[in-house]
Amino acid sequence: MDRPNIPLNALRAFEAAARHLTLTHAAVELCVTQAALSHQIRNLEDRLGVALFRRVPRGLVLTDEGMALAPVLTRALDSIGDTLDRFSDGRYHESLNVGVVGTFATGWLIPRLAAFEAAHPGVDLRIFTNNNRVTLMGEGLDLAIRFGDGSWHGTASCLIMPAPLTPICAPDLAARLTKPEDLAATCLLRSYRGLEWERWFEGVGLSYPKLRGPTLDSSLALAEMAAQGHGVALLPHSLFRHWMDGGRLARPFDHAVDMGSYWLTWPQTRTETQGMRCFRTWLTETVAASRAEEP
Repeated sequence: MDRPNIPLNALRAFEAAARHLTLTHAAVELCVTQAALSHQIRNLEDRLGVALFRRVPRGLVLTDEGMALAPVLTRALDSIGDTLDRFSDGRYHESLNVGVVGTFATGWLIPRLAAFEAAHPGVDLRIFTNNNRVTLMGEGLDLAIRFGDGSWHGTASCLIMPAPLTPICAPDLAARLTKPEDLAATCLLRSYRGLEWERWFEGVGLSYPKLRGPTLDSSLALAEMAAQGHGVALLPHSLFRHWMDGGRLARPFDHAVDMGSYWLTWPQTRTETQGMRCFRTWLTETVAASRAEEP
């Protein structure tokens, strides 16, 4: 469709007058005289062949045609303004809303955010942590890092990091656990996902004991309970390395069970922006480099 050849100044004049419903205030906003503003609006009305305002003693009233045009122009000019506001320091700034499961945020992403900002100063990240229950479109997210099998309805995904789960507990409790059978007499902390302990015991060739202890919906809460000596939790040990290095947690057994991985996800209908591409590339490359450095 051909775009109408209408001067932008005429459209701005009408949009400002439509918001203020007075030529005086609109002229002040646009830094022009009231006569010049009135001339721009009359020129627009002549080009369109319709009246956009009715003049009344106290100002202006929009006609039906003016009421149809005004919100369209306001949205368009606001969108232009928002985009121009992103240009600063000689570069274009793009904001990304990224949902991140709390365990990955604290255990891996947050310590490396400064590196991303240094590499991509034009991308402003807004991080929203969650407990792995997230709705991309409903929460206005551009991307989300979540734990699972990579299959979510209406969502595209990119594998970030495998996250096998292994028993983790306070160091003094770990010292008393000499063999997997000892776990049967220990409080085993559970997550909302379920079946994790059952799969772990199957992996070491033991029958599944009756579980005791609370069920939590956050791996961070599980780690904190384990660190305080309340039991043993199944956690992705690679994301709690700093807790273990600091002496708060220990890993009594090496056997791990695969219950999922961390994935970067986004709506299938969403066109990838430059900022989204920068974050995805940086994330996958940095994860690969950090895993190569692991002992």
